[in-house]
Amino acid sequence: MRPTVDESVLSDGGIKVDQSGATLTITLARPDSRNSQTPATWRALSAVATSLAPDVRIVVLRGEGKSFSAGLDKRMFAEGVDGELPLSGMADLSDADFDAAIAGFQHAFTCWRDVDPIVIAAVQGHAIGAGFQLALGADLIVVANDVQFSMKETQLGLVPDLGGTHPLVAAVGYPTALEMCASGRWIGAQEAVSTGIAVSNVEVTELDEEVARLSEGFLTALPEAVVETKHLLSGALSRTRAEQCAAERQAQRRRITHLSSLMGG
Repeated sequence: MRPTVDESVLSDGGIKVDQSGATLTITLARPDSRNSQTPATWRALSAVATSLAPDVRIVVLRGEGKSFSAGLDKRMFAEGVDGELPLSGMADLSDADFDAAIAGFQHAFTCWRDVDPIVIAAVQGHAIGAGFQLALGADLIVVANDVQFSMKETQLGLVPDLGGTHPLVAAVGYPTALEMCASGRWIGAQEAVSTGIAVSNVEVTELDEEVARLSEGFLTALPEAVVETKHLLSGALSRTRAEQCAAERQAQRRRITHLSSLMGG
């Protein structure tokens, strides 16, 4: 079952969606531009995230062709794309309208930690700026050995503003995150794994196989327990130790109550 998203929204956003069993694959499908993104891409991603079928347990984010995503479409820095307001035009927005616009963009990146399925970013080639931040929005990142991450925003006089700074700092720590973002340098596969950005590094030809291997492990566990565990861990850094312990107790209470009901208790 595919998400109930209008085909024109997906087409305008340059993404493809396919479900096989409990796995939904979302593909950035503009390989001629190295899967560059526009606000239409972000609207499409948000629409898919908010219409996931109940039977989806794994979501895979991937890019078609040699790159995951080269980031924001360069035309957005000048004239805009298909009627979208270019970055220069956003300077004329009121503070409230500017904030609302960016918040809408951010949702396409931050929503993946909030949904119930485990979200895996399968990243090959370039993942620059918005591409890097989309990968960081996933629960797990698997990289091919040719991957090249970069936060290029500072090179353009901007800051990373699509929700990627929080998971990056959580993964690598503040000093390393600052060094990566302020310099905009390239981050390869080995460094991505060693710093905690990615969980594994494989040959390009083995990327799909690695995603399938990880997915198989998640699919063998009880669905409700995996969902509870995802949300328990994803919120851990925002809670105190006492709050996290309380969250553990509450989650376990729900699980034991559910299991008891299945056994007729």
